[in-house]
Amino acid sequence: MNGGKPVVEHNKQEIDRHELMAKYDKESNFRTNLGSWGWVTLIIGTALTIFQLYTAYQGAKVSMVQGAIHLGAALSLVYLLYPIKSSMTKQRGVPWYDALLALMALFTNFYIVYNYEHLINEAIIFGFTAFDQIVATAGILLLLEATRRVVGLPIVIIAMVALLYGLFGNYIPIIGHAGYDWPTLATEMFFSSSSIFGTPIQISSTYIYLFLFFGVILVKTNIGQFFNDIALRLTGRYTGGTAKAAVAASGLQGMVNGSSVANTVGSGSFTIPMMKNAGFKPHFAAASEAAASTGGQIMPPIMGAAAFIMASYTGVPYSEIIVIALIPAILYFSGLFMGTHFEARKQGILGLAKEQLPKTKSLLKRIDLFAPLAIIIGFLLAGKTPTFAALFAIIVAFVISFFRKDTRMKMKEIINLLEEGARTALPVIAACATAGIIAGTVTTTGLGPKIAGGIIDLAQGQFFLVMFFTMIACIILGMGLPTTANYVVTASMAAPAILAFDVPVIAAHMFVFYFGIVADITPPVCLAAYAGAGIARANPMKSGVTAVKLAIAAFIIPYMFLSQPMLLLQGDANVWNVSVAIITAMLGMAAVSASLIGYYIKSLNRVERIVLIAGGLLLIYPNIAISLAGLVICAIVTVVQLLQNKTEKAKKQVS
Repeated sequence: MNGGKPVVEHNKQEIDRHELMAKYDKESNFRTNLGSWGWVTLIIGTALTIFQLYTAYQGAKVSMVQGAIHLGAALSLVYLLYPIKSSMTKQRGVPWYDALLALMALFTNFYIVYNYEHLINEAIIFGFTAFDQIVATAGILLLLEATRRVVGLPIVIIAMVALLYGLFGNYIPIIGHAGYDWPTLATEMFFSSSSIFGTPIQISSTYIYLFLFFGVILVKTNIGQFFNDIALRLTGRYTGGTAKAAVAASGLQGMVNGSSVANTVGSGSFTIPMMKNAGFKPHFAAASEAAASTGGQIMPPIMGAAAFIMASYTGVPYSEIIVIALIPAILYFSGLFMGTHFEARKQGILGLAKEQLPKTKSLLKRIDLFAPLAIIIGFLLAGKTPTFAALFAIIVAFVISFFRKDTRMKMKEIINLLEEGARTALPVIAACATAGIIAGTVTTTGLGPKIAGGIIDLAQGQFFLVMFFTMIACIILGMGLPTTANYVVTASMAAPAILAFDVPVIAAHMFVFYFGIVADITPPVCLAAYAGAGIARANPMKSGVTAVKLAIAAFIIPYMFLSQPMLLLQGDANVWNVSVAIITAMLGMAAVSASLIGYYIKSLNRVERIVLIAGGLLLIYPNIAISLAGLVICAIVTVVQLLQNKTEKAKKQVS
């Protein structure tokens, strides 16, 4: 009996993990008992991954055809895997109506493949036929329903509002337009390369899918546990080492995962109990894991999926974006380390004993697991395309999986891996296609410049207020949209308002990108924090508020790189200017973090907290004189704290 106990406990942990994912992550709420339909999803999923790998090697087809095959296969899988109601996931098999919808999704998209010449030549000259219009209407409706099932309702509502705006723009004052009739709008949305099959789905059908599949293979090689062990070895012996290890490990895993919630549940099942055992309060353990997992999407080299679209929108090569994003990512995770350090000092939590840490010899035996990531970074920095880098890294990761008995795959497991790659990509594909509706409407109706002008008018031309209003819009949208869709929408509507103030294009886009991501830990809808709280058995809202305190850097850094573009290696980015900006930013974040935690050298009283946060914000401000004033203020608090600490120690010695 005892011999089977670990297996039972492992299975229970897997069940708990899946239930948490299904609760907080829409994409994880799929059918678990497909019956004979499992063979159908296996064939379609495997075929989709093979198609993506083949076109990555041989060269992609024309964008509309590539996108239609990509989207058609994905939507058919969504209807087979995701029921009409989330409560129906445990029912056996697939209902007839979902099988019909899956077939229709294949038909409407493959209609583009087989009628491509007609759609781009004859239809443009002579007009679309009535059947073309019916197919386009069905394709749009099927996309919206599939997106509701796999991503959620908020993005669908925004897309429907965009369609209504396209139809009835002539009735809307101030931001209105001439308006379109439905046949024109439907065919523009479904049969052009500027809407559903625009930039987001084009990037999804080439780069993004490959990187998501790369992440699936890395999971197979157990790289997640390797990241955990490395982080624990490097930080575990220091004050609050378990929390610092969680931050480091989650940041590493998040950069290849692309989902804040999935990363929180995946790595949190290991790190959160470890932090609680060390003495951290449950809500803090949940918050630190959620904040670190969310930050994984801003950590180069992969940065989730939105960074690929950013490269296309901004014209900045992806190989440059991963370099540009490095300093802000370092600042973000430095802020998290500071927060966990001050909390550990406050709670008196020390590091782990040496014998509790992973052995160096064990880590060195698995050092080859870094090879695929090293290849991606090396090839991208060498100027190779993301497609080439991802494909080569996939091959290397696949080969590495055969080095060890526990990761070596048989043919059946390889086929399942190919299907898993397709399943992982479904929410991103649906989100990209639906975001294309929104972006297409913004482009064709001229809505983007009108919204940007409205933001500027509301802010009365004040740059700080424009940034603030844009931040609020990104966070609100991010509460209901996945990162990729959020970025597409805000880049289309909000970024132009910032660009009106003559800032670098990449800075404006990184600004909206950051605030779309931190929505995952911003109450009231902070899904990553809720997922962490589920593992920690903590109060969800308290976990969310604590996550914001820990990740305060994420709310400050975007303002910093708009006012100091040298942090993004833009403008006057020489060694001196960048070094000064980084040092003052680090000192300022340390002061702000200590103030929010309530502990510096010793516990802070209310006045000290206010003074310290003021000094920290002045340090961050992009003016050397003001930063020096902030440094003086923080130095005064430091001296006061040191003197108080010395006095308290003297009293203890006397008593």
